[in-house]
Amino acid sequence: MPMSFFTSPSYLFTSESVTEGHPDKLCDQISDAVLDAYLAQDPYARVACEAITTRGIVLVMGEITSKGVVDVPTTVRQTLRRVGYTRADIGIGCDDCAVLVALQKQAPEIAAAVGAHEETDPSKVGAGDQGMMVGFACQEYVLNAGKPETIDTHFMPLPIYLAHRLCRRLAEVRKKGILPYLRPDGKSQVTVEYAFGKVKRIHTIIIAAQHEPHVPHERLQREIREVVIDALAKEMGWESLLDRDTRYLINASGSFVMGGPAADSGLTGRKILVDTYGGSARHGGGSFSGKDPTKVDRSGAYGARYVAKNIVAGGLAERCEVQVSYAIGVADPISISVETFGTGKVPDEVLERAVRRLFDLRPLALIQNLDLRRPIYTPLAAYGHFGRDDLSLPWEQTDKVEALRDLVSLHLSRR
Repeated sequence: MPMSFFTSPSYLFTSESVTEGHPDKLCDQISDAVLDAYLAQDPYARVACEAITTRGIVLVMGEITSKGVVDVPTTVRQTLRRVGYTRADIGIGCDDCAVLVALQKQAPEIAAAVGAHEETDPSKVGAGDQGMMVGFACQEYVLNAGKPETIDTHFMPLPIYLAHRLCRRLAEVRKKGILPYLRPDGKSQVTVEYAFGKVKRIHTIIIAAQHEPHVPHERLQREIREVVIDALAKEMGWESLLDRDTRYLINASGSFVMGGPAADSGLTGRKILVDTYGGSARHGGGSFSGKDPTKVDRSGAYGARYVAKNIVAGGLAERCEVQVSYAIGVADPISISVETFGTGKVPDEVLERAVRRLFDLRPLALIQNLDLRRPIYTPLAAYGHFGRDDLSLPWEQTDKVEALRDLVSLHLSRR
C-alpha cells in the first residue's frame, strides 16, 4: 500500500466484483467446471482450459491430458443453466447455443518438466510454469468514536469483501424469487474512505443489475437499495459505516435489459483482481480458472494467501503481502518475500525466515498439504478465491499461527 494510505486523514479505495452471470465470470466457471469434471475422474489430470463466449456461442479450448473422459458440451450447458442462462433473449440459451470444443493434449516438454520425478522423488517435482504469485491478508479496523475496533472481513480488504457480498446477494434474491425480474448479469463497486489506514465510512456503493424489460427504473432502484444493500448491511452489522453522505448509484446508466454474452463477449481469466484482492495487493498476472494445481498460478497463489493469512491472524502484522516466484521444472521457489507495510510487530526479514522454515511452498507439497487434487474449483470461479465465508477452503486455515509465533520468538531471542 502507498504510505499515503497510512498517513492521510482521508484516503479513498475502490474495488469491484461481478455476478456469476457476467460474461467473463461465466467463462471462468465453464473452465473450472471442465477442470472439476476431469479431476472427479482423474485426480492427476493435467488441465489448462479456457473458454470464450459471445452471442449464441461458447468455445472451449486448451490442453488436457487425462485418463478421464468428459462430455464437455454437456458440462458447458449445465453451467449455463445453473447460472440462469436458459434463453437466448436473456443473454445465451443453454440448450440452443453452439458449443465448440478445441482441446489437445498437454505439450510433452511441459509434462516432462512437471511430472518426471513424481514417483521416484516427489521432492523434485517442478513447477508447471515460471512466474510470481502474490498472497495478501489484512486485519481491518473501523473507527468508532475515533477509536479503532476490529471488523470481521475474513482477513480481506473491506472494499472487495463488501463488493463480493453485494454480488452474492444480487444472485440470491434473483434465484429465490425475491426480486424475480433480475437477470444473471451484474456488477458491484464499493468505495471505502480510510483515515490513517483505518476504515472511516463507506463513500459510494454502485450496483448494475440486469433485469427484465419494462421494470420501472425507480422501482428497481428502490428495491435493490432495500432488499440488497440495506438488508445486507443489517445482516452483516455495517449500517454504521453508511451515513447521509454515502452515495448510491443503482443502474445509473438507466435500462440494463440486454446482458451476458449477447451484450459483451467473455473470456476466461479477465477478472483477476476480482478473483484476488480487488487491487489492494499486487498481482503476479496469472489467472486461476481452468488450471489444475500443478500450475503454480493457482497453487502458488493459494499457498501465498495461506502464509499471509497466518501471519496476520497470528497478530504479527496488520497487513501482509507474500510474493513467491517459480521456474518451470524447478521444485523450490526461486524467491520468497514478505512485506508488512510498516505494520509488522517484528522486522519483515524475521517473518521471512520463519516462513521459509515453516511453510513448504514447493508445488507438490502445496498440492498435498492443501489437498488440491479435488473437484473444488467451480464454486471459486465467482465471488473470489479468498476470504470466502460460505466455503471451507484449506488455504484459509490459520493452523500455523502458534508455530509462527514460536519461530519468530526463537529468531528474536538469538539476535
